[in-house]
Amino acid sequence: MPKMGLKNLFFFKTSPSPPSSSPTRTFSDSLMDQNIETARAIISKWELISPSDQAAPLFSNTRQEAKQYLNAVMSLQSTMQHLVALDSSSDTLIQAHFLMQLAMKRLQTEFYRILTQNRDNLDPESVASTDHRSSSVSDDGTDFSDDEFRFAGDSVSTVAMADLKAIAECMVSAGYSKECVKIYILMRKSMVDEALYHFGVERLTFSQIQKMDWEVLESKIKSWLNAVRFVVRTLFHGEKTLCDYVFGSPERKIAESCFAAVCREGAESLFAFPEKVAKCKKTPEKMFRTLDLYEAISDNRQQIESIFSSESTSCIRSQVTVSRARLGEAARTMLINFESAIQKESSKIPLPGGGIHPLTRYVMNYIAFLADYGDALAEIVADWPQNSLPESYYRSPDREGKNRSSEIAERMAWLILVLLCKLDGKAELYKEVALSYLFLANNMQYVVVKVRNSNLGFILGEDWLTKHELKVKEYVSKYEHVGWNKVFLSLPETPTAEQARAILECFDVAFHDACKAQFSWVVPDPKLREEIKASIASKFVPSHRELFEKYQVGSETVFGLTPDDLEHSLSDILSGSVSSSHSPSPPHRFKRP
Repeated sequence: MPKMGLKNLFFFKTSPSPPSSSPTRTFSDSLMDQNIETARAIISKWELISPSDQAAPLFSNTRQEAKQYLNAVMSLQSTMQHLVALDSSSDTLIQAHFLMQLAMKRLQTEFYRILTQNRDNLDPESVASTDHRSSSVSDDGTDFSDDEFRFAGDSVSTVAMADLKAIAECMVSAGYSKECVKIYILMRKSMVDEALYHFGVERLTFSQIQKMDWEVLESKIKSWLNAVRFVVRTLFHGEKTLCDYVFGSPERKIAESCFAAVCREGAESLFAFPEKVAKCKKTPEKMFRTLDLYEAISDNRQQIESIFSSESTSCIRSQVTVSRARLGEAARTMLINFESAIQKESSKIPLPGGGIHPLTRYVMNYIAFLADYGDALAEIVADWPQNSLPESYYRSPDREGKNRSSEIAERMAWLILVLLCKLDGKAELYKEVALSYLFLANNMQYVVVKVRNSNLGFILGEDWLTKHELKVKEYVSKYEHVGWNKVFLSLPETPTAEQARAILECFDVAFHDACKAQFSWVVPDPKLREEIKASIASKFVPSHRELFEKYQVGSETVFGLTPDDLEHSLSDILSGSVSSSHSPSPPHRFKRP
């Protein structure tokens, strides 16, 4: 090697020290010779031991040999810096540089061995829970203290981390950071990639995702959701902790760039997946998985920004921001599509029996699920234009000072209003007016119960619920009036004995006709059904019983339906069918003796 090039080569591998006006004041010739000889003795000793000899690693047992080795290297480094200042072309410097290369090669081997053999011990969970101890070079930069090699009671991961830190500090100080970092990145990146693969995190292109059936894509989303919290808070956090510990001093940027090289590719793949999902076709059934992804990113966003806080990982923070924004846009689009689907529902066949329309079940179940994502939706719809609601229908307590809570409440109230308007149109399809009111009562009851038994109740408030419960009662009242009015009117308040026969005969005919007309009508809600039955019965059963008992008890003949017959018949109405044993029969004639 030409002597003229030695100084340049040396400074490529060292960190310059502050200039001294008189190098000999710090290092005498004898001291420099002593440092070189000490380094030669210990470095040469370990050169005789094959790096493949696993029975005799440098970093083993009490680490006394490792401590001596590192201190010798650090002293050699200081000596070389002073030799350069004195005579950059001296033979002594060439010899020292040769020894340094041997030492770095040995330390590289030890660094690789520790990383390889402690792969399981340096898993993210172990690293995150490790009691990290000081393992830095002493203040004068030339000696490793005994405290660095305390191992009584230490975990295997603690010991391994201390060894890695000691080697890294020595190699970085000697100007061999690239060699050290290269090994570290190679080993730790493979571990991160393996962990991501284990959790089902795949590197999928948008084209691949777009072509997937929804069931397949949904399973990929589930895997992502199951993985993201652990990956962020344990895997990436553990890797950053390890990088910061091993390379955190004296050069912070080395730790940052090293962590970026280890985790950036995996993190980009992880956090780009939600954006690719958000770009796919927006259909209502994808809403909840989209919101799951949005919530997962939001829940972990603070940790992500903390872990990937450096300039070298700014692309990860940007990707997270973009993915979250795209998910929000997708959710808004799906809300628009959902509302449009309600309005476009065009079935013209009335639902038999006046029960709960499939549209009601679908829409209310959908909206109830949406309410479970109230916080996420509040962020998504914030400042998003909303159709004005009639104040007679809904008025948010916070309407004067709009906030996220009132915005999501009005959004939910609007969607329900769109449904209710659609149901009004469905009710008009019935030929029987009474059945149309029963249909409205059933569907409004379903809406009210769904709201009360879900987070929608907290969002819309008690006033909304009270108003719509009164609407159910209004529909029931109209159903009773239209469907049973003839029965009610067939029993005058003050009948005479002469009128009794005709009144009871007329009543039985009216009651029979009402039951026959409503043979297949249904009220699915058990509570509402019993309330309606009780309300109907209260309007004529007492009057019928009084008339029946007053004019027929004790007579030789019994005409028509008894009070017990009425109660049995009423017990079966609004169930969708009537059992033959309780069906009201056409009125009997008086029996002759």
